[in-house]
Amino acid sequence: MIRPVVQEERTGCGIAAAAALAGVSYARAKAVARSLGIVASDRKLWSETEYVRDLVAQFGLRAARTRQPFHAWASLPDYALLAIKWHLEQGRPFWHWVVFVRENDRSYVVDSSPTLKAPLRTDFGRMRPVWFLTVTMKR
Repeated sequence: MIRPVVQEERTGCGIAAAAALAGVSYARAKAVARSLGIVASDRKLWSETEYVRDLVAQFGLRAARTRQPFHAWASLPDYALLAIKWHLEQGRPFWHWVVFVRENDRSYVVDSSPTLKAPLRTDFGRMRPVWFLTVTMKR
């Protein structure tokens, strides 16, 4: 089971998603991100995919380079980084990173938002993914 990691910064969802996938704390993922020149306040963390892909790679995982359009929950791979809450700000796309997990005949989303009562979500109808990156786990 992927253990949830709550983002400790308002814009730290990408760091928290990488931490959850890697099974490390937010502080550890933040330190690794910092060593790569990645900080939560950098808009590239939540408006481009490169930073999150680089961060998960540091933990021995692989996030696909190519975004796949979301069609249905049932068609997602076993592990994926999802872009939800997608919107434009001054013509630039932004989103909230979450992790989709399918294991042991169970599917759920790990959402790092500190405002949620429960970070493991199964309320799929409320989330509106736009696209995803397949994640290859090397555990």
